[in-house]
Amino acid sequence: MAALGTIRKRGVILICIIGFGLFAFIAEEFFRSMESTKNSERQQIGEVLGEKIDVNEFQKLIDEYTDVIKMQQGTDNLPEEQLNQIKDMVWNTYVQSKLVENEAKELGLTVTDKELQNILKEGTNPMLLQTPFVNQQTGRFDANALQKFLSDYNANKNSQNANPQMMEQYTKIFNYWSFIEKTLRQQTLAQKYQSLLAHCFLSNPVEAKMAFKEENEESNIQLAAFPYTDIEDAKVKIEESDLKAKYDELKARFKQPIESRDIKFVDVQVEASRNDLAAINKEFAGYQKALATAADPAEAVRKAASTVPYLGIPVGKDAFPSDIAALVDSISVGSTTGVVANKEDNTLNIVRLVAKQQLPDSIQFRVIQVAGATADAAHKTADSIATALKGGADFEAIAKKYGQTGQKSWLTTKQYQFDPSIDEDTKNYLNTLNTAAVNSINNITLSQGNVIVQVLDRKNMINKYTAAVIKKSIDFSKDTYRSAYNKFSSFISANQSADALLKNAAKNGYKVQELRDVTTSSHYVANIRQTRDALKWLFEAKEKEISPLYECGNNDHLLIVVLDKIHEAGYRQLSDPQVKEMVKAEVLRDKKAEMLEQKVAGVKSIAAAKAKGAKISTVNQITFAAPVFVAATGASEPALSGAVYATKKGAFAPHAVKGQAGIYLYQVTSKQNRPVKLDEKSEEQKLRQKSMQYAGNFMNELYLNAKVVDNRYLFF
Repeated sequence: MAALGTIRKRGVILICIIGFGLFAFIAEEFFRSMESTKNSERQQIGEVLGEKIDVNEFQKLIDEYTDVIKMQQGTDNLPEEQLNQIKDMVWNTYVQSKLVENEAKELGLTVTDKELQNILKEGTNPMLLQTPFVNQQTGRFDANALQKFLSDYNANKNSQNANPQMMEQYTKIFNYWSFIEKTLRQQTLAQKYQSLLAHCFLSNPVEAKMAFKEENEESNIQLAAFPYTDIEDAKVKIEESDLKAKYDELKARFKQPIESRDIKFVDVQVEASRNDLAAINKEFAGYQKALATAADPAEAVRKAASTVPYLGIPVGKDAFPSDIAALVDSISVGSTTGVVANKEDNTLNIVRLVAKQQLPDSIQFRVIQVAGATADAAHKTADSIATALKGGADFEAIAKKYGQTGQKSWLTTKQYQFDPSIDEDTKNYLNTLNTAAVNSINNITLSQGNVIVQVLDRKNMINKYTAAVIKKSIDFSKDTYRSAYNKFSSFISANQSADALLKNAAKNGYKVQELRDVTTSSHYVANIRQTRDALKWLFEAKEKEISPLYECGNNDHLLIVVLDKIHEAGYRQLSDPQVKEMVKAEVLRDKKAEMLEQKVAGVKSIAAAKAKGAKISTVNQITFAAPVFVAATGASEPALSGAVYATKKGAFAPHAVKGQAGIYLYQVTSKQNRPVKLDEKSEEQKLRQKSMQYAGNFMNELYLNAKVVDNRYLFF
């Protein structure tokens, strides 16, 4: 009871303590929630229609598409430029698919399984011809081959005895097909939506007759041209009010949907010094001697650390860099070139041509893998299989006996020629495929067992080359780089403001460059590799801020950036130099047109126009459907085509026509119809096709309304 009384006496204090404890607990949970939200936001690569896009999910899409490209090209490695193209392609496809799906959902549009099956049966979609399920004899997609593959895949996937290597190949093909199927659905849905839009544009016999007349009624004229260039710009007075009025008229042109930024920057590319070049040339003289005399070119290439690996097997010319590909046909087999410099990629090169052969680019084959408790056991089993096959046994039947399908496959040179290295077993295997006769049975002994191979077809005989290449960059030394870094760093330290840095750059031997309208969709700053940190800085900085010094490129660039101007999403103002220049050009053209119109006032004939200084020419075959090209001004003039179409034969222009590059007077000398007959159905079909093209522009409008946020620059 005493304790209870004590508690009651101190009830207020306890309530406060409990209250603060609860507050602390709630606050802790709140801050945890806030931190979780921030972490989630940090993982968001963008937004479409209010839906956030997680970077991990987007990376999966990139990996999926990258695997598809690798499979199509038969390579395991893609250059950085192509990887950037893939990232852009995946982003654009993702955004467009989301936009179309949203519209289709509201309209009730779908792509059913039956529709997809019909597409597969028709087999005419270009994407289907990029799959392994193309009948090599007919060149058409084979739906039965696809169904057989899917059946075999499912059977092997659920089998505990499936060959791991074969299953890996099956999985790659299955993933590739899954991508094709998904893309077919997306394309078909977009086509249905576009077709629906196109049917909003109607064509009828009246419109068909009008369009036919506009395309086939030709006019010949005598043209009097007064180019704007006849008036000097300095003689045209432009007021600020003129610019303001024209800006208001053209304001819609200057709307930008996303933020962009203008920068000024100094980029220092470090290059090899004279001492560096002397050392490199001495080094390459040794490489050249070693490669020319080496019993095994692979060792000489490896020791030189060449950027071009030596595979030791025949490959196509396109497996080599373009400069090396140009050399291999100019040297004889067994010879070695001298040291060849390539300024385009800043390298020195040596090539030894080991062999040149005519071999197939595509090979159809089938295999049976043979394993055993020992190598001898595998070899004996393989010998018995090969003997049976040579005696006429069924290949697929024997393959199934050993848990394999024995199905036919195609191998192209591109599937292996870009590999960084090839082991001896693979070389043996590939050389057999390249040289084996059609229908021959080949028993290949490998380190882990044997492989029975039958070549079924050989197509597209091409020159293949076995060439050892030493290609290395002309690199600068550490001392050279350190000297360039220290000099540039000292310059930056001495010029702390943007104005000072830009003003004094030239005095210190540096060139200031400009880049306008950089957006978050950029992969690099100023097209210099490894500048993602600079790009992230750029979209967090304020105007006139100076960036840190970035070491970038291929570790050969030093970069400093000044954020010059931020252009917010919305309308660019007249104060913007680019906008003002465009508006000024329009005003200048308008005023010159007014001056020329006053000059030709009262002119009623070609002769009178010539007396006023016009450039006279004959222009024939003018139709309403196409702009007329005027040689005197070097411009295409749609307004002139329309005016001539509306003028009767023999009549003189009722007034001067204001064009893009001048004003024009003319007299119609003749009008005639082309000797073609109207086919109303054909003409209506052409109009419908045009409508489909117009409807194809719908994506831009959907994009602008979707409030797309692109933060890829933070991650890629």
